[in-house]
Amino acid sequence: MFKKITSVFILVLSIVACSSSDDATSGSGSSADGFNRQSMLINWADTIIIPVYQDLNSQLAGLVTAKNTFNAEPNQVNLDAFRASWLNAYKVWQYAEMFDIGQAETINYYSQMNIYPASVIEIENNIASGTYDLSHPNNQDAVGFPALDYMLYGVGASSDMDILAIYTTNANADKYRNHVSDLVEQMKTLTQSVLTNWTSVYRDQFVGSTANTATSSTNKLTNDFIFYYEKGLRANKIGIPAGVFSTNPLPTKTEAFYRGDVSKELALTALDAVQDFFNGKAYKSNATGASFKQYLQYLNTVKNGEDLDVIINNQINVARTNIQGLNANFTEQITSNNAQMTDAYNELQKVVVLIKLDMVQSMNIRVDYVDADGD
Repeated sequence: MFKKITSVFILVLSIVACSSSDDATSGSGSSADGFNRQSMLINWADTIIIPVYQDLNSQLAGLVTAKNTFNAEPNQVNLDAFRASWLNAYKVWQYAEMFDIGQAETINYYSQMNIYPASVIEIENNIASGTYDLSHPNNQDAVGFPALDYMLYGVGASSDMDILAIYTTNANADKYRNHVSDLVEQMKTLTQSVLTNWTSVYRDQFVGSTANTATSSTNKLTNDFIFYYEKGLRANKIGIPAGVFSTNPLPTKTEAFYRGDVSKELALTALDAVQDFFNGKAYKSNATGASFKQYLQYLNTVKNGEDLDVIINNQINVARTNIQGLNANFTEQITSNNAQMTDAYNELQKVVVLIKLDMVQSMNIRVDYVDADGD
């Protein structure tokens, strides 16, 4: 309890300290501390965010093709290709989910792409009725990657033969094929919308918003980054299924539950994405640019006699090592040895303190969301 109170107290002090210079900026894109935030925004937009969305859009175009081929001839070969395309796109999604800004925020993009576990009841009700609005908030846990996870691995779950029968000889086979098609097309349409907005309008707005205010680009994306790490990665992928926030473990709440053996891979990919973004590493390249890491180095931010950027990277590496030691299937890991899952969670949690308290305080950025997990 004391540690929780201490963390909150430190955060309150940091927010108070930030308030007096909230709107300070210079005409060059530099903040009041002299760091050129615009250079960081340009690096984020041009070498990370837009390339990630371009790749995701391309992967989803491939998913559309795989879906069309499967629906035209639902056999094992085409099912395997459909599944492989789904996983390829899902891994790229791990790099995109943290960017809940601009059009993505406006259309509630994340909530239509990766709310898990999928609601089997809602999915099956939609299929049975044949009429549905996949963009309706009530369908947020019945669309996106988790819904496809069910459609490709969960229906007729006894064997692949049973799954293929759902799409071929089942009385509602046409409805199942139509529904899986609608799910994929929605994902592609949403992603194309976000990408088009970035490349046509939002990129220039984003890099031009250099002030230090709650609505400026650096402050908003910093909050998105921290929120994603704390909730989307630490809590959703590890903490919730491990039972950190509940009386008992919840092994059915793992990501890609029906496929099963890729939950660790997705978590590690997400951690790579977080670390790459922190370090300003270009997507699918070893090139680096202005970043949180460079910002902390510029400010000469030190904690306990060590550079904060080094501490953060080292702790992310420790967390990665812990996750690498887990079963490929987190559901099986929780069932066999949940203590290892909670150990991995604890190492991830240590990063939260470093980025949510120490990093933002040094950069004079406010955290604009409330942590409801009780940690």
